[in-house]
Amino acid sequence: MQIIGEKLKVKEKVGYALGDTAANLIFQTMVMFQLAFYTDTFGITAAAAGTLLVIVRFWDAIFDPVMGIVADRTNTKWGKFRPWILWTALPFGIMGFLTFITPDFDASGKLIYAYITYIVLMMVYSANNLPYSALSGVMTGDLGERTSLSSYRFVFAMIAQLIIQGLALPMVYYFGKGDNALGYQVTMGIFSALAVLLFLITFSTTKERIQPAPNQKATLKEHFSDLFKNRPWVVMFILTVILFITLSMRGSVVLYYFKYYVKDESYFSMFNVLGTVATIIGIFFSKPLSMKFGKRNVFIGGLALTTVFCAMFVFLAPQSITLMFATEIIRQFFYGFTIPLLWAMMADVADYSEWKNNRRATGIVFSAIVFGLKAGLGFGGAITGWILTLFNYVPNVEQSASALNGIRWTMSIFPAITFGICVICLFFYPINKNLEIKITDELAERRKSFASV
Repeated sequence: MQIIGEKLKVKEKVGYALGDTAANLIFQTMVMFQLAFYTDTFGITAAAAGTLLVIVRFWDAIFDPVMGIVADRTNTKWGKFRPWILWTALPFGIMGFLTFITPDFDASGKLIYAYITYIVLMMVYSANNLPYSALSGVMTGDLGERTSLSSYRFVFAMIAQLIIQGLALPMVYYFGKGDNALGYQVTMGIFSALAVLLFLITFSTTKERIQPAPNQKATLKEHFSDLFKNRPWVVMFILTVILFITLSMRGSVVLYYFKYYVKDESYFSMFNVLGTVATIIGIFFSKPLSMKFGKRNVFIGGLALTTVFCAMFVFLAPQSITLMFATEIIRQFFYGFTIPLLWAMMADVADYSEWKNNRRATGIVFSAIVFGLKAGLGFGGAITGWILTLFNYVPNVEQSASALNGIRWTMSIFPAITFGICVICLFFYPINKNLEIKITDELAERRKSFASV
């Protein structure tokens, strides 16, 4: 059994963080390019693509909690959560590749293919990312180490984001040579193969230390009853859904923004790369700020400033390139404060549940955030597709004033509104810095009674 104050080695933190590099080589491609791929390359309408992204969420609502239950009840020599990273590495890579293939089918056949590949990809994503996320809650019980681990994780996630934002589109153009369908196929083949390798590194370099009490016995009814009575969990679930709707909505529209509003796609990659570099810098401030002010307060401040600078895009003219870049860099810097906190706070929520109910169910607690993430991803992409349709968007032509307004507002006002709602949610989150310390200390004392050296 782990000694709660034990520090994690840098090797283990990096090994764990590479798992999010792997996932984001596929996940960030979905956020940045999936809607544009479906409408402009794959060949289905924005409305059909949007509906697809939403319908899959209903299956996720069933599958993700089941996956959390399965993960919590997994017992192997490698632990509860690590083996799932090993078992899903290859399937994740295969589905990431297949989802970005354009088959030579008619419209109905393509839509069926899109549904099947996207549903299976989301299932594999859950089977991989839910245990991966829960793993951070059992590698250490130290508050500072958890935030540090999340900081490592998201620096490496941002590295993947840099790769996708800076290289994906040029690679599509290079390998496709005018055939974007081929370009996406080759590009995703490369990224998917790299993801498999990195997952294997994560599995081999991490260790589970925190285990439930040996005599813990609880029914599924008791676990889910604990969950829905857990106010921090309810707040974080709602926050996660709205936050990832926002990220997906804005991420999905950036390519449209430069292609049709700015009328120069060449700025797209550099815009995203510089924004991501600013995010990475912001992440380094997350741990010291949260140790001083508490996770919740830093989250509120970072999101509030993100909201302001996101809204400012509505005032920018197409030729205001320098202001666009400066505004995005500042926005991403402040958003960087918040990135490690979401996942570190979910580990705190698992501790809160154990502290209050004397039962630990890390997988079920984290299933909420993974479902919320995917729900946000799907609804955000769907909302973008529906907005484009509502404002009369037509692929690959000069856009009307109405369509340009839809693109511009989805880049600015709409995500600013949802970012603002996230700020409001956090005021209802009850775990402040003092309660974090109290929970950690009391759980440490409890665990001494069944810890083995």
